[in-house]
Amino acid sequence: MNTIKISGIVKESVVDGPGFRLVIFTQGCPRHCRGCQNPDLIPAIGGREMTPQEVLHLIKQNITSLTGGITFSGGDPLMQADALAETLKLFRLEYPQFSIWVYTGYTFEEVKHWPVLQYVDVLVDGSYEENKRDISLAFRGSSNQRLIDVKASLDGEIQCLSI
Repeated sequence: MNTIKISGIVKESVVDGPGFRLVIFTQGCPRHCRGCQNPDLIPAIGGREMTPQEVLHLIKQNITSLTGGITFSGGDPLMQADALAETLKLFRLEYPQFSIWVYTGYTFEEVKHWPVLQYVDVLVDGSYEENKRDISLAFRGSSNQRLIDVKASLDGEIQCLSI
């Protein structure tokens, strides 16, 4: 059975997608981006190994009446793509009304054929680039990063959200 390394959770974030979102932070990222927002999450060591069922239980314990969606950030959640796919599948079955956002340093083009994307509504893609930092952008840190409408983009041309 796959496990996923979880390093933390935020119950009601307004900076990791629209509305109040439950944010799950994964441990581990291969990129080492200069100016990383979460440098403690770069090492693959650390965090807590959890099964997808345990992550779903953690989510259930932390959803509030304000929760409008869930976001996976990190680290890089797609470093653990198989376990993330299992987790998102379970979540989608139980909470079909919530949107799912995933932050990753990979580009959509690199991962568009990965099974995990079938469960993701919005992929915030691309490594953080400190020289392209732009605090006026919603839900991302640098201008190279995109808010990809995954469902629309899997059917053809990449569709970016303009938020």
